[in-house]
Amino acid sequence: MTNNNPIGIFDSGIGGTSIWTAIHDLLPNEQTIYLADSKNAPYGQRTKEEIVALSKKNVDFLLDMNCKLIVVACNTATTNAILELRADYDIPFIGIEPAIKPAANNSKTQVIGILATKGTLNSELFNKTAEMFQNTKIIEQVGYGLVQLIEDGNLNSPEMTQLLESYLQPMIDANIDYLVLGCSHYPYLIPQIKKILPEHIQIIDSGEAVARQTQNILREKVGFTNNQKSDPVFYVNSNPDVLKSILEYKYPVIERDF
Repeated sequence: MTNNNPIGIFDSGIGGTSIWTAIHDLLPNEQTIYLADSKNAPYGQRTKEEIVALSKKNVDFLLDMNCKLIVVACNTATTNAILELRADYDIPFIGIEPAIKPAANNSKTQVIGILATKGTLNSELFNKTAEMFQNTKIIEQVGYGLVQLIEDGNLNSPEMTQLLESYLQPMIDANIDYLVLGCSHYPYLIPQIKKILPEHIQIIDSGEAVARQTQNILREKVGFTNNQKSDPVFYVNSNPDVLKSILEYKYPVIERDF
């Protein structure tokens, strides 16, 4: 089965490029269109109704680009809106949610940490997943301010370091041995997080799992491209210089209001 239409990917900002990277590395010939809704970031502080409306706006934009499937590269949008998206649109959706299962199943201390947005931790989908692991103590921490600092280009600022230390130290004190990153922005913080965490604490994000699921959906339902490697396209509606910097100026970034 062949389908040369692009894969659409959206996030509340630039963080989902961590998911895009995993997909692009696994499926380099596939055309990808990435949508960064930086103007409305962070989604984690918004109501469910706002998140659903913003997600539908993003989907409409990507469908106008003839995307063959859509990756919701945002934990908050997945946990709050993916059921509504799947009900309202006739296109496959792949979501991203905190990787609680591998952390809980592999934990020796039976204590794991989750660093995520308020919108994710308060969502029904997250709490249903967490309830499956009654024998594991889950230390939840809202990453207040982290997404906005990343979106503002302050990835390595003293304020970022101070916030991370305040969020992670209670988890360390609680004897976690796994830290789950529950926001697609947070993988960009791994170098700083590793400086704070003891070496034995493992960090888990969802990028590779989402890429494998994208590959599965292409194989089973949608079809792979038969084109040679295509350059990705990136759209952003605010602060394009930060996205360009994250991408190391390798690809064109188009600023457009949406």
